[in-house]
Amino acid sequence: MSIKEKINLSKLPSHIAIIMDGNGRWAKQQGEERIFGHENGVKAVRDTVEGAAEIGVKYLTLYAFSTENWNRPQEEVAALMKLLVHTINIETETLNKNNIRLQAIGDLESLPKDCYDELQEAISNTKNNSSMTLVLALSYSSRWEIINAVRQIARGVEDKKLSAAEINESTIQNYLCTYNIPDPELMIRTSGEHRISNFLLWQLAYSELYFTDKFWPDFRKEDLFEAILDYQTRERRFGKTSEQLIS
Repeated sequence: MSIKEKINLSKLPSHIAIIMDGNGRWAKQQGEERIFGHENGVKAVRDTVEGAAEIGVKYLTLYAFSTENWNRPQEEVAALMKLLVHTINIETETLNKNNIRLQAIGDLESLPKDCYDELQEAISNTKNNSSMTLVLALSYSSRWEIINAVRQIARGVEDKKLSAAEINESTIQNYLCTYNIPDPELMIRTSGEHRISNFLLWQLAYSELYFTDKFWPDFRKEDLFEAILDYQTRERRFGKTSEQLIS
C-alpha cells in the first residue's frame, strides 16, 4: 500500500501551510549559487500543489517571501522576483487546468510592479476555480499583518464605526489578510529548523506543527502525504480532555 493510499480522506486537514525552507543550503551542497536552489524549489512547489489537489486539500498556503527577505543581497532578491514572475506566467494555465484558484497575502504593493501586475492577472484569471485555493504569502510577516489590522481597527474606532467594547477575536480575524481563509490545521516546515519565523502567528494558534529535515528542493508529494499521515495520528483537543472528545 502506498503512502497516499494510507491517508484517511475523511480526516484531511482542509488547510495546510508550508514554510518552504532550505533552498540556499541545498544549493550550497550542490556547489551552486543560492538562486539555483530557488529555481529547483519551483519543482517542489509544483509537485506539492499537485499532491494536495489530488487528495482533496481545500487550501494550501506557501510562505514564498517574507518582509525580512528584502534584507537579503540585492542580486538574490532581484533574481527571486524575476523567478516569481516567470513561474506565475508559466503556471497559470496549469492552475486553470486543475481548477485551482490563486490568492496572495502580504504587503503586495511593496512588490516590483511587473511582479505585482503578473500576480494580480493570475489571481483574476483563476478566480472562478473551485477545487483548491493556493495562497502565496509574499512580502509577508505576521507582525506586519497584526500591526496593519490594529491600525485599521483603531481607525474604525476613531471614525466611530466601531466601539472598543465590541472588539473580539472575530473583529481581529476580519482585519487579517486571511479573513476569508480558514486557519491551517497543519503547518509544515522543511530544512530541519524548528521555528515559525513570523508566519501566521495568529492563525497557527491551534495548528499541528510538522518538521522535516529535508530541504525544500527535495520535498515531494510523498513527503506531504507523510506529514498528513502524521497529522492524522494526533488528537486535536482544543483545550478539552480526551474524555470530553469521546463523550
